[in-house]
Order: sequence, then structure tokens, then C-alpha cells
Amino acid sequence: MPLFAQLYNFAHWLTQDRAAAEDLVQETYMKALRGFSSFQQGTNFRAWMYKILRNTFLTTQAGLKAGAYVSLDGDSDDDKPSEPADAETPETVLLARVELETIQNALEKLPVRFREIILLSDLEEMSYQEICETLGIPVGTVMSRLSRARKAMRELLAAKLRGASR
Repeated sequence: MPLFAQLYNFAHWLTQDRAAAEDLVQETYMKALRGFSSFQQGTNFRAWMYKILRNTFLTTQAGLKAGAYVSLDGDSDDDKPSEPADAETPETVLLARVELETIQNALEKLPVRFREIILLSDLEEMSYQEICETLGIPVGTVMSRLSRARKAMRELLAAKLRGASR
């Protein structure tokens, strides 16, 4: 199934819940299959799929509960991100884990419109044009929203660092 891992990753970040992300991706594929006749050959398939996922998210109960915070740590070690392989020491592993958790916590605190634009740009590495097509907003809005989202992330991370130094 094309784009499954990427769509699931995006859905998981949006919903902050594994089961809800799985349901969201399943619903996205069902809608894409039902509406495949509306896909225009020669257009961006990835942006089309992300747009279906996003719109589905916004119109479901998961979208209304986006403010709920759920740990991204799974019960299984397979779900945890791999740590750097070179010169690992207990200290470097701990620092890497704390850094990742700090970034994830800050990202979770962002409003959905900021979270989704950072995820599409920085994690999914979409171009501004793909983000425009996915979110249905002009390129200028993409650029300004991404700038504001990154600023909000910096502020959240700086506040966390100030709080940790006390």
C-alpha cells in the first residue's frame, strides 16, 4: 500500500494515539479508494492522500480531542526510536532520549495547525507546493504558518531549558 508508513506516522502525530492513527489511516484508504475517480492523473498523489487523511482527521472525533496528551512510548521496545550506534555510553543514550522526549513534548503542545505543518515540512520533507496541495492553503500561508510554528517550538524548548536549569 503506497505511503502507508508515512501516512501512519503523520496520523499518529496528529491523533497522539496508536489505535486512532490506525483507524484514521484505514479510513483514509477507504475514502481514497471510493473517490479514486476524482484523482487527476498527473497531479501529486502524495499530497492528495495527505489531504484526505487531514480532512478525515479534522472531521472525526480524533480531531476534536487533539488537545489530549498521550505518551508516544509504546509497550514494545520495537516502537522506540533507535539510539545512535556509534560510541554509545549510558550518558549519551540518556541525553539522546531526553532530547527526543523534549522535542516530542514540545511538538505535542503545539496547536494542530502548527503541528501538522512542521510534520509535513520537516518530518515528511514535503515541498511548500505539496503542503499547499495537502492543506489547501496558499504558499504564503504555508511559509508564514511554518515560521510561526517553528518560533513556537523554539519558545517551548527555550522555556523547557529555562525550567530545567533552575
